[in-house]
Amino acid sequence: MTDKFDKVPDDANPSAGTVSQTSGDIPPEAIKAIPVRHYGRWISAVVVLALLALLINAFATAKKIQWNAVGEYVFDSTVLAGAGRTLLISVLAMIMGVVLGVLLAVMRMSKNPVTSSVAWLYIWIFRGTPVYVQLLIWFNLALVFETLNLGPIYKDEMVQVMTPFMAALLGLGLNEAAYMAEICRAGLMAVDEGQTEAAHALGMSHGKTLRRIVIPQAMRVIVPPTGNEFINMLKTSSLVYVVTYNELLRATSTIGSTSYAVMEMLFVASIWYLVMTSVFSVFQYYLERRYARGSTRSLPPTPWQKVKANLMSFSRERGATA
Repeated sequence: MTDKFDKVPDDANPSAGTVSQTSGDIPPEAIKAIPVRHYGRWISAVVVLALLALLINAFATAKKIQWNAVGEYVFDSTVLAGAGRTLLISVLAMIMGVVLGVLLAVMRMSKNPVTSSVAWLYIWIFRGTPVYVQLLIWFNLALVFETLNLGPIYKDEMVQVMTPFMAALLGLGLNEAAYMAEICRAGLMAVDEGQTEAAHALGMSHGKTLRRIVIPQAMRVIVPPTGNEFINMLKTSSLVYVVTYNELLRATSTIGSTSYAVMEMLFVASIWYLVMTSVFSVFQYYLERRYARGSTRSLPPTPWQKVKANLMSFSRERGATA
C-alpha cells in the first residue's frame, strides 16, 4: 500500500539546506524609525509666543505706567503690613473653616434628623450667598442687634464688637466652613464602612473611631482640596476691602490714590499675592505627598529629585563623550 503523500528525500532539494543556513547567518536589518513631523505644534507654539511677546511689549511700552514705582513700593512698610494682615486673616479664617467644617460634616452624616437638618441648612445658606454680601451683613449687624449680651460673660455695643477685623474673620471663616463641610464629608464617606464596623466590634466608641480610624484615613482625600481652598482664601481675602479692613489690596489702593500710581500699586499687590500663593503651593505639594504614602507603592519624584536626576544623566553623557 502506497502513502498518500510521497516523501521527497533531502538531497532532492539541495537549495533547502542552503537557504536555512544562510538565513541564520545574516542578521536582521536594523529598523530606521523616522519621527513624525508635527508641523501644527510648531505653528501653534510660534503663534502663542508671538501673542505673549505682543502682550509683554504692550505693558512694557505703556507710557502712563511708571515701572520704577513698582520696584519702589514693592517692599514699602505699608505694603508689607498689608500683606501680613492678609496672611493673618487668611490663616485664622481657614482654621475656623476647617474646625467648623469637620463639625458640620459629622452633623450632616449623623442619624439625628435635627442635627443633620441644621447642618444642611447652614451649608445651603452660606454656600448660596456671595461672600461679598455676607461680609456686608456682618459689618452692618448693629442695625439688627444694637448690643451683644452674653449675660454675665460679656456685654457691649455691637458697633464696638463688630470691628473690621471681626467682620472679615466671621465673613470669611463661616463661609469657608460650608465648603469645608462638604470636603470633609466626602473624605469621611471615602473610608470603607468596614473600618467603622471593625472598630465598633473592638469596643471603640463612635468618637474614638472617628479620631483614631476614620479621620486619619480620610485625610488623604481631605488634604488636597483643603490646600486649594487655602490658596483661594488668600485671594478671596481681598474682598474684606469692603469692610475697611486694611489688608494688602486696601493698603496698595491707599498708596495708589495718593501717589497717582493706581495701576502700579495693583501690580505690587499682584506680586505679593503670587508670592504667597506660590509658597503655600509648595507646602501643599509636600503635605499631599506625605498623606499619599499609604496609597501608592512608589511616590513620584519631587521637582528637586527630577533636577538632580537630569543633572546626573547630563554629567554621565558628557563623561561618555569625553
